[in-house]
Amino acid sequence: MAGNRTLAIIKPDAFGSGKAGKVLALLEDKGFRLIAGKAKQLSQAEAGAFYEVHKERPFYGELVSFMTSGPCMPIVLEKADAVAALREAIGATDPAEAAEGTVRKLYAESKGRNAIHASDSDENAAREIAFFFAQTEIVG
Repeated sequence: MAGNRTLAIIKPDAFGSGKAGKVLALLEDKGFRLIAGKAKQLSQAEAGAFYEVHKERPFYGELVSFMTSGPCMPIVLEKADAVAALREAIGATDPAEAAEGTVRKLYAESKGRNAIHASDSDENAAREIAFFFAQTEIVG
């Protein structure tokens, strides 16, 4: 059975340009319930650890650099089949390929500055939520 919690990160491009509230409103309009969130400036070590799964990929250094370029906003969202529902709500990584009305179509600047991160599996959602939040910080 699919889980009902997932992690998203409003990335530095969207957070820094004042779009965090719009992203949250869009997600709430799509039926997600915000149960944890915080503004955070990631260190190189934190971003490197979070994206370690991509360490051998050519974009890893650029991704870590981007994620440490300004504040971001990790959030925990709740909804039935949360991971799949969020992936649908945010759209394709490349905003040019994202469906109309998705977060990335509306707010992403480019494939590399794509406004939001979303967990890609229930297992990763659990790991990623625990990376940013203590259980006591999650309401609901």
